[in-house]
Order: sequence, then structure tokens, then C-alpha cells
Amino acid sequence: MNLAKVIVDVPTMQTNDPYTYLIPDELADKIQNGMRVVVPFGSGGRKIQGIVADIDHNGDFDGELKEIDGLLDLDSALNDELLSMSEWMAKKTYSFQISCILTMLPSVMRAKYEKELIINDNEGIDDEVLGLFDGSDSIDFKVEDINSSMLRRIIQYRKEGKLIVRYKVNDKAKAKKVYAVKPIISINEAETELSNLRKNSKNLAKLLDYIINNNETSIPQRKLVNDFNIPEATIKSGIEKEWLTRFWQEEYRNPYEQEVKPNYPLKLNDDQQKAVDAISEATTNDQSDVFLLEGVTGSGKTEVYLQAIQKALENRKTALMLVPEISLTPQMVKRVKGRFGNKVAMLHSGLSSGEKYDEWRRINNGEADVVVGVRSAIFAPLNNIGIIIMDEEHEASYKQDDAPRYHTRDVAKWRCDYHNCPLVLGSATPSLESRARATKGVYKLLSLPKRINNQSLPEVRIIDMKEEIKTTGDEDFSQELLAAMNNRLQKHEQIVLMLNRRGYSSFVMCRSCGFVLHCPNCDISLTLHMDSKTMKCHYCGHEESIPNKCKNCGSKKIRYYGTGTQKVQEKLQNLVPNARILRMDVDTTRRKGAHEKILQKFGNHEADILLGTQMIAKGLDFPNVTLVGVLNADTSLDLPDFRSSERTFNLLTQVSGRAGRADKEGLVYIQTFNPDHYAIRLAQKQDYELFYRKEMSVRHQTNYPPYFFTVKITASDVNEAKAAAKMFEIQKILKAKLSDKALMLGPSPSSILKLKNKYYYQIIIKYKNEPNLSECLNYILNHYQKDAQKGLYVNIDPDPLNFM
Repeated sequence: MNLAKVIVDVPTMQTNDPYTYLIPDELADKIQNGMRVVVPFGSGGRKIQGIVADIDHNGDFDGELKEIDGLLDLDSALNDELLSMSEWMAKKTYSFQISCILTMLPSVMRAKYEKELIINDNEGIDDEVLGLFDGSDSIDFKVEDINSSMLRRIIQYRKEGKLIVRYKVNDKAKAKKVYAVKPIISINEAETELSNLRKNSKNLAKLLDYIINNNETSIPQRKLVNDFNIPEATIKSGIEKEWLTRFWQEEYRNPYEQEVKPNYPLKLNDDQQKAVDAISEATTNDQSDVFLLEGVTGSGKTEVYLQAIQKALENRKTALMLVPEISLTPQMVKRVKGRFGNKVAMLHSGLSSGEKYDEWRRINNGEADVVVGVRSAIFAPLNNIGIIIMDEEHEASYKQDDAPRYHTRDVAKWRCDYHNCPLVLGSATPSLESRARATKGVYKLLSLPKRINNQSLPEVRIIDMKEEIKTTGDEDFSQELLAAMNNRLQKHEQIVLMLNRRGYSSFVMCRSCGFVLHCPNCDISLTLHMDSKTMKCHYCGHEESIPNKCKNCGSKKIRYYGTGTQKVQEKLQNLVPNARILRMDVDTTRRKGAHEKILQKFGNHEADILLGTQMIAKGLDFPNVTLVGVLNADTSLDLPDFRSSERTFNLLTQVSGRAGRADKEGLVYIQTFNPDHYAIRLAQKQDYELFYRKEMSVRHQTNYPPYFFTVKITASDVNEAKAAAKMFEIQKILKAKLSDKALMLGPSPSSILKLKNKYYYQIIIKYKNEPNLSECLNYILNHYQKDAQKGLYVNIDPDPLNFM
């Protein structure tokens, strides 16, 4: 029998065990691993989607089997590597393989969609198949509506390139189509026509000359007009004379339509050259080494990346480069595209569904050799990878918050092992875990201790805001920072200001009774946004109007407390009225391309001050920025999380590195209410080595990573008592199965108890070596699935980046 193991997509009751289905005879030679199929599941004729995980053409099965109902694809959606990776990921992250698979695919192939079958070349297609089109070039295509005999022929015609399948997502991701033309007369016929032309028929002569030199190729009509200076009227005449045929042709969307100036390899200093040589040697020798590239801000890490990528391309291999935030993508893409041109593809959430799908297809079809993107780009279907790079490897955005809760670094290491290629982790402030591995020799440490122009790191000054408030009463701008800003503005130099809190005010409180307006769905106060005149929840998106009286006591003594980027922008404009200010936060970058437009304006010196949240702290390189101000360094310092000091040090060091990157000296002001905290003092000195030793000592004393591994188990339900009870039930299972060496924190309410109308309780497990843990967690994963049908969810997060 022809049998297929199929991983089914049943949202309410997932499983990692594939189901066995019988392959119909008519599909036996067409079905492939990684194809999406329609299969019957359960009773009542229910049809669901599945992924073919394995095929056995000589299988044996004792019992009755259901038959695969049809194909959703005419070729594989996942290659062998990604299929194997999904199985590994499910085990690594304690999730289900189908969730991992859907995470890897572009949204076009995950969502509900329609398909279109398009004639690309009708020569040789039989009349019965052509009859489906009824004279049209394309039809809506449902595999399940096609009989088996015809489906076999359609699959064959597709392999031959005569038919094309295109996906449409809710009419939003239609393929871009343009008019194209193709010569239909021979070269000899064109030469005869040319000799018979009147002398004044210059445009027709140009068209015939094009046909003679490009007889076999099709070309978009727009390109024929623009590049060959042949008017549309002339093309129309050529069609009427039957020299050309015109048809609709699919064209990839271009997510980066801006013209990029080429850039060329720069001369490396000794440290950079050592790094490139070591990485390139691993690429050439097919070694899956992990390199930690630790370089101070402005030390030229990007140039090391680019030259290491060049070596991979010279070895006929591909390259994958990851950045942590969309805000970094425009500048990085500009550098990479300037170096490697059309070989570069982009993958990030700033693209439309259609653009992402087209970029994914370019990669899948081998039309792109270099991919630049954020976290999800780690699943790009590249073949023969020669290098993977993770810039700013310490960033928390590399960890996926929802199932499957993978860390990009782990997936990157798996892919590097699969392709026998190096992984480069770059940062000025490496994560403690990565640096500890480098110290032990698990990773290879490469250092860039100096800025490339030998410019010194910027001077960093700390302002104690407790004293400032006593003197001036201003909690946003110290007098020293204001004076420095005015000085830089007079010199026509640029300023970067960071406040890691968006909105206008942090909360609204009644001065009569102390009532604070909270989100009805979450255990968090609403933030005032003056531009939209609303109170917003930054967790669930709830909005309501700004109150003019207290909901609790009716008093009109309402006051706004705290400061956000929007309020600071308004205040700043009053303090320096002649300054041109750009604000960059989630609210100003919602629209497509907004990140790029803001950064381009700032880069073109159309603004003097760039004010933003942490998205402006990393990777940005503007030579005219000489002053950086951190308006409140404490926003992440006192969070109930063991990584708060590390995050604060990283953020301050990174944002300080935006100043003085070219010929002009830089100056940084850090405003804080905790001026003596070691994370702030060491960020002032930009002394990563001392911070690493200090923080490792703290982690060792408190039994936290990297000395211990951690797992977070969470239960959530609309009923708080049910969520709490489930965690106490899970606690009993853990105590029965785990050894005494495993440390358990909880059950306890999560730091934010209520989110999106659900209550969250959690248990943290800390361990060094716990042989029974994996078996225990898999039991919990599978056993508590039945509760999901009742709305109670149990989630497992291995190696969580925060416990909030």
C-alpha cells in the first residue's frame, strides 16, 4: 500500500503523533514530503489540513485506513530541512509540530486562501484541461473540484512550466500583474519587415530591431517603453501587425523600491581582519563553529558581517543575517543591498502579506542568496547556507513569546549544524549566557575593542534627578542637558533623546480619592495618548475617552502623572522652539515604511532631534549625532525580573554608542533617580567586562541563568480560581516526578495577573541537571490539552527571558 504519515492541524486537540492515511493511486507518484493535503478527520465528514511528514510506498497497515482527500499544493511547502527542524523544535520548545510548521510558513500559506491556476504557455496542453479555462488566461482553482485524471495532468503541466499556481489571501495578497509582450515572428521575418519599412518609421524600426535582438524573450511592456524608448502606440501597432503578442505576466513586488547606491568593501583594521579570516575559514571548511563577535559601539561589526558574507557567496553558498528590530532593517538593508544588489531579500513584519510571500518565493526559488530580516527570517527556505549572523544577539526580541516559544539563537545553531556553517553572534553587550559560553570555550570569542576611526567612546555624565527636582522641579530635563542641547543646536549638530515609555502620561489619577483608571481587560493602568484624545492599554489595545471626572467618587480633580514620548515632544518644542523634532515610537511607526521615512529624514538632516523609545538605541549610525540624552534610565531597572540590571546596562551602553561615531566627539547624559546603581555606573564607563563579572556573581548567588536552567509553566483562564487550582495541581505532579535538586518558585500570580480578560498563574523551575524533567513536561503538555477545549490553557516556556 502507498501510505503517508500526516501531521494534522486540529487547533483544539493537537498532537505530535502523525496519522497514517492511504494515498490514492492517482496521487501515488505526485505526493511529496512537506506537501499540504486535505484529509478526513474524526466522524461527520470533517476535512482538515495536514502536512505530509513521511511516505511509504510499500507500507503495510492492519485495519481500515482513511484516504487522503486532496492536495493543497502542487509541490512541497516545506523542504526536508524545515520538516526535520519542525520536529526538533517541537521537542525543544515543548510545543506541537503543526504549530512549528505554521510558524515557518508565510501568512499567505497559513491563512485561509484561494488559489488561481494560470496558463503560462498553452502549447502542448490538452483540450480537456484548456476547456477548464473557457477562453480565459486564469481560473479560480480548487484541487478538490478536479478529478484525479485531470489533476495528474495539471501537476505535470505545472512541472513543465505551462501552468502556474498563485495564492490569494482574502483578496489582499493578489499577485501583482503587468502587461508583458513577446515577439511572435522569426528573426528572418523581422528583418524582412525592417527592410520594407518607410524611412520615417523610426519607432517601428526600433521595435523591429528589438525583436531581432531579443526574439525568444518576453518583457514587461513598461520596461520596453522606459528602457528602449519605444512608445506604447508603437507597441500597439506591433501587436496589430502580429509582430508581438501581449499578455498579463506576474511580477514580484519590490518591498525596497528606493534606489540604493552601491558601497564597496572598506579597509579592515587588524581586529576586523582577524575576525573575517576566522569566520571565513569556518565557512570554507564547512565548520559549524559559533563565534561571539564582541565589539564596542562603532567598532565596525557590520563591515565584518558584509565581508564574511562575501566570502560565503564566493564559495557559492548563501547567507542569512538577522537584526532584532524592524527599525534597524532600513539602514542594514541599505548597507547589504548596496553591497550585494538584487541578490538580497528581506523578511520582516513591516512588509505586506503579498510582499512577504513574494520575497519568500524568491528565496524558495533560489533567486536570492542573501536574506536580511527579523526573528521570523530564521525560517527562510535558503539552501546551502554558508553563514548565519545574529546582530545585537543579546536582544529579547529574538525570543518568541507565543507557542512555539523558540529562541532564534537555538534555531540558528540547529541550522548551522545542519549546513555545517558558522554562526556569528554580534553585540557590544553580549548576553551573559553567550559570554559565559565564550569564556568556557564553547563559543569562539572575537574582539573589536576599538572604534574603527580610533575615535574615543563618548563621555558619559550621570545626572541625579532627585537633586534636579529639588532645584528646578523639572523631572524631564535637567539644566545641564538643556544647556548641552542648545549648544549642539547652535553648532547645527544632531541630538538623540531616549525615553523608554510611549504615550503622553503613564496614568490618570483622581486627587480626591486616589482612583487610577485601569484597563477593564488587564491588570494594568491605562496610558494617556493626547494625539488621539484616548486612554489606551498597551497590552490588549483597549481604548476609551479621557475622563473629565472620577469614575469612583465623581470628583473633577483629575491629574495626569508620569511622562511619555508624546508629552516630552510637546514640552521639548516649548523649550527649544526652533528645533525640528522627530518622534519615533510604536505610535508614530504603525504605517508601512514609517521607520524608514523617519530615519531617512533624520539622516538627511531634516530634523535636529530624534526622540524615541528603545527602538532608537541600537544599530543606528548618524555621523552628525554628537549628543545623546537618556531622560529616565530607571524605566527597566526596578522591574520584578532578575534580568532588569542586564537590560538596563545593555540599553544605556547601546544608546550611548549613537554619539560621536564619526569625527566629532560625543557626549551622553543619563538622567536617573538611582545614580549609584552598578548597572548605571558601569554603563557610564561602558565597562562590559566589569559588569559581566559583577552580574555573574549576583546570578551565582541567586541560582539564576547562566548557572541554572529555567522553565516557566503558566496556566490561564477567565476564572482566576480555576487558573490557580490548575497550577497547584501541576505542582503536585512536579513534586512527585522531579528530584529535590530542582528548585521550584510558586505557584504564584504572574506579575501582571490579568491580561486580555484572562488570569495568569505560574511556576518557575530552576535546575542544573534534571533527568526526569523532559518526560514530566511532555506529560503536562499532552495531559492538559483537554482543558484547552474548556478555555483553560497550560503553557510551557523553556529558558524564559522574563518571569513577568
